[in-house]
Amino acid sequence: MRLLLIGCTGLVGRGLIPVLQAAGHQLTIVSRRASPAGFSAEVARDLQWIEVDPAVESSWAASTPLHDALTVSDGVVNLAGEPIAEQRWTVQHLETLESSRLGTTRHLVSALATLAKPPSVLVNASAVGYFGSSLDGRFEESSPTGQDFLARLCQKWEQAAAEKPAATRLVVLRIGIVLSADGGALAKMLPVFRAGFGGPIGSGQQWMSWIERGDLCRIIQSALEQDSWSGVINAVAPDPVTMAVFAGSLGRCLGRPSLLPVPGPMLQLLLGDGSKVVLEGQFVSSSRLGQLGFNFRCPTLPVALDVATSSSNR
Repeated sequence: MRLLLIGCTGLVGRGLIPVLQAAGHQLTIVSRRASPAGFSAEVARDLQWIEVDPAVESSWAASTPLHDALTVSDGVVNLAGEPIAEQRWTVQHLETLESSRLGTTRHLVSALATLAKPPSVLVNASAVGYFGSSLDGRFEESSPTGQDFLARLCQKWEQAAAEKPAATRLVVLRIGIVLSADGGALAKMLPVFRAGFGGPIGSGQQWMSWIERGDLCRIIQSALEQDSWSGVINAVAPDPVTMAVFAGSLGRCLGRPSLLPVPGPMLQLLLGDGSKVVLEGQFVSSSRLGQLGFNFRCPTLPVALDVATSSSNR
């Protein structure tokens, strides 16, 4: 397939692109960067690269490189969105969180509507934040949306993707915490735990609904290639854990203590309202992945941490 990849130069994309290349797909990467940083020379050599901001409407105008690439694409993967929990939630940053997701998705869908033959499939990201946070709730694909900022943002994000043309099959992935030593939450925790200063964040009772990066990449590949995949899918492993269990598992994996908690107020001081992403969580499972016959390579947390930490030592 000829695939257009948007927002795929970060943590997930660095794992996804080699997987799709190995499967024989032709890839065009859309990025605000000028070059394929973070990829090996072997991977970068076979990539087509479009330097443009997909959240800007004019980037999608007729006869632009992005519109021309979309015209000849068989499928699109849209993972675009600024990181949620890496800085304080100022008014300006909240606007960026929204515009990077909603602007890109809305302009993409509008451009799809102009095509005589749009791509056959769109795989669009969402997040488990769709359900809001809860200590005792249990959520799967059919559960209602939450009421906080992230839940409302995910709901609008999914609604924007749903406006795609009827000829384009849509798969929306509500992605959990992605585990990889290459970036994200785990990469930030590894140096602290390896130094022996690790421990749970906040109360330790908040739920973490996670997925190992390789499994997520295989889910995206299946969503692209399998016509039976459509609709909303919770992209999470079948083993949600509390933060305390996560910290203990990571400590055991590394052979280090994991007894020093990070107080919630300290994180609130650093991230403001953005700390809610880490201090509050949700127990999310997926009935759809089982129905579709997806087999996890890392179904449990100890296996996932072993894979992630082993790859970080290579």
